[in-house]
This record gives sequence, C-alpha cells and structure tokens, in this order.
Amino acid sequence: MVKALGRQLKMWRESAGLRQAEFGAQIGYGADMVAAVEGGRRIPKPEYLEAADRVLGAGGRIEAMQRDLEEARYPKKVRDLKKLEAEAVELCVYSNHTIHALLQTEEYTRALFGMRRPLHPEEVIERNVAGRMARQEILDRSKHVPVFSFVQEEVTLSRPLGGRMVKRQQLERLLEVGQFRNVEIQVMPTDREDHAGLAGGFRLFKLHGGKTFGYSEGQHITRLITEHREVQSLEMQYGIIRAQALTPQESLAFIEKLLGET
Repeated sequence: MVKALGRQLKMWRESAGLRQAEFGAQIGYGADMVAAVEGGRRIPKPEYLEAADRVLGAGGRIEAMQRDLEEARYPKKVRDLKKLEAEAVELCVYSNHTIHALLQTEEYTRALFGMRRPLHPEEVIERNVAGRMARQEILDRSKHVPVFSFVQEEVTLSRPLGGRMVKRQQLERLLEVGQFRNVEIQVMPTDREDHAGLAGGFRLFKLHGGKTFGYSEGQHITRLITEHREVQSLEMQYGIIRAQALTPQESLAFIEKLLGET
C-alpha cells in the first residue's frame, strides 16, 4: 500500500510539472523526504498527505487514503491482534507483568516502550504507541461490542511504571473501564496460596461461529494456539484463575483504595 501510494503521488506531482525539490518546498518537506515517500521507503504522516492533496489539487483523493495508510503504519503484530480482537465476541485476558494493552493509558504505554532494552528509536516508540491506542477502539464501538474479562496480578497495579502521576492516571483509567457494562476487571492478590496462572499470561479469543483461539507471548516470542486440547486447557485454567481472584466489585474497591494511597 505504501509503495502504491508513493507511485500515485509521483504521478500526481509529475502531472503538475513539479520537481521533487519544488514540490517539497510547497508542502514543507525536503526533497529527500519526497523521494523516500514516492519510493515507498517512508510512510507519510497525515499532514504530508493533506498538504500534497492541497498543492496537487487532488480534491480529497490523496487525503482519503489516510485511514488505510494508518493501518499500514502499525506493526504487523498489532494489525494481527487488532483483527483477532475485532472478530471476537468474548476476550479473556490474564496479565501478570503489566496492565493489559487494551486497558493502558497512552502515558503508561509510552513509558513501557521507552524502557525496552535495547532502546527503541523515538520513531519506533511512537509507532508502537499509536498502534496500541488504535486497538482500544474496540472498547468504544457502538456495534458488535464484545464481552471482556481481564484478570490483573496485583503487582501490575502497584508497579509505578512512568512515575506517580502515570500510575494514578492508569488506576483512574481502570476504574473508568471497569464501569463499562461489557467489561469485568478482576485483581489476583499476591497473597494467594493457590494460583493457577503461574505458568504465565495468556489470552482467549472466542470468535463468531464457536471457535476459540489462545494466545501467549514472552520475550519477543508470540504464539497463536489453535489446537483444541491446548485451547481447552487454557479455558479450564482461566476459569480457575477467575475463581481465585477477587470479584469484579472487590477488585474495583481494591483499585480505588490503591489510588487513594498513590
């Protein structure tokens, strides 16, 4: 898509009789950037497309490509997850290290990617943050709203990633989302003597038509689980985890208490 858009932009520019340097000067970018975009090596930002549409007199045709291009801007992993989440009628999540991506504030997400080792370039951080925020659209959709169940380890709530204010904003976001009719958030207390989730975090995607997929990740390795026995085992495990955790009402009270202490 990026390469196709680059070719289209080049054709529009040449039809207007503009050299790359001339075109770049009119839209506020250098000739190197224009060449990179037209060659499919750089993904243009919305401002670039808006300026190009205006200067080339495209009548909104270039600007209209922004939405599709935004999808291409996100990493493949993000696009795959977003597709699975969009098809789910129920999503079950057990998180043991961080707040789950669909519940994170933008500041919390940026702090997470900012502390990755080896260090990510700023452009990569912003790309990942934008992709993660885009996935959260599923929480606000007016049609086909899935049912969400989240179980968060207590430590994910108390760990001050990004500092005190980021932590406060994150706890407030959890309390806000926890009031949604289709969302249940539960906390797994650290003092539990019996714990069915010590093998690591995972997710369950229950799709239209009855299919259920599992998903696990760790240390840059992700795995989609489709084998029936493995998925069934995860379903049983998640049921036990939910039973061992605080109830949704107790969990919101716990988060509110933690917020008051932060």
